[in-house]
Amino acid sequence: MPIINHAGQCTTDLDRATRFYVELLGFVVERALDVPARAVGPLLGLDPPIALRAVYLTLEGFTLELLAFDGPDNPAWSPRVMNDPGLTHLSISVDDFDEVLARVESLGGQIFTRLPNAAMVRDPDGQLVEILPMSYRDQFLPKVQAGPSHT
Repeated sequence: MPIINHAGQCTTDLDRATRFYVELLGFVVERALDVPARAVGPLLGLDPPIALRAVYLTLEGFTLELLAFDGPDNPAWSPRVMNDPGLTHLSISVDDFDEVLARVESLGGQIFTRLPNAAMVRDPDGQLVEILPMSYRDQFLPKVQAGPSHT
């Protein structure tokens, strides 16, 4: 049976992006990986010379791979909207919704939209992240049924 290893996300500043996900959302740095230029092109179809540094962040069994490419022709960021084909956003439930949103800008992000119980923010590179209260996640957890009483 297949399993998901990670989702990869390109960043222009690996340290800034790592700080955003770790300090704001509670991800944990699992490991870092430096891939030399001679290996990046053949796997990823990028023209040399281009090296790659990756940081793997984990949260509740999910791994986010932040990628920073060191090459002369890295494309500039371009805005995406939610109905663009492809992956559009991460969705993360947090314990303190208001406190997390209060810290987004100090860590280089931007609040894109905010409702009483949901917000879309952009990380420092513009990636959309949906922030929801933990009550959103809790509604999907299996309900524990009480067994027969032994009184």
